[in-house]
Amino acid sequence: MKIFFENQVALVTGAASGIGLATAKAFAQAGAAVALADVNKDGARAAADEIVAAGYKAIGMGCNVADLEQVEAMVKETVFAFGRLDLAFNNAGIQNALAETADATPEDFDRVNSVNLRGVWACMKHELIQMRQQGSGAIVNCSSLGGLVGGAQRGTYHAAKHGVLGLTKSAALEYATRGIRVNAVCPGLIWTPMVQQMADSGQKGELDAMVEGIPMHRHGRPDEIADAVLWLCSSAASYVTGQSISVDGGLIMR
Repeated sequence: MKIFFENQVALVTGAASGIGLATAKAFAQAGAAVALADVNKDGARAAADEIVAAGYKAIGMGCNVADLEQVEAMVKETVFAFGRLDLAFNNAGIQNALAETADATPEDFDRVNSVNLRGVWACMKHELIQMRQQGSGAIVNCSSLGGLVGGAQRGTYHAAKHGVLGLTKSAALEYATRGIRVNAVCPGLIWTPMVQQMADSGQKGELDAMVEGIPMHRHGRPDEIADAVLWLCSSAASYVTGQSISVDGGLIMR
């Protein structure tokens, strides 16, 4: 099934690489004008330039989603450039420093949650202000397999990703009768720069063991998450809200 988003505007955070970049490109190829935001401003702008060079509409901007004022400016810049906001993928996220709960630092807890949980809340807040005015919109938040299960030494990350699902369900209830749908996607082990960084930091053995436990016996690809996000944003999912879809090669079944 081909999905089209002509005359619609999409916003993607964490869009300079990995899942965010793949999703921004997919939105553009489906006809949407796309705003790419990332704490790496140069990376977001370079990615947007690449999309424009391919014949699509895009802008790139810097945004630290942990900063509420920057998030507000990001949404306003998107609306200023394209006139509205129809679709949003709140994807920006970071990993925690591996530590047992008793040894985790409050600084790391605050750092991770400021991006992975508060950042999603901040993005939804300002996206919903705009969508509420329009009376329409679709938001997808990026949770994780870690939003559905626990993980030793990853409690800080998993706590934030569980929280994303709570935010998603609550907002979905608030706006269900107002033309706005809010869902979440839960990626499994997807080969992204973040996973590459984990492998390079001495976690390759753990990652290999995870692959062995995946029924499909492989990493996922960023474009496979993008496909799920576009479906959730499309009219094909018009009766779907408050849901979390696992895209994990079957890992959550175990």
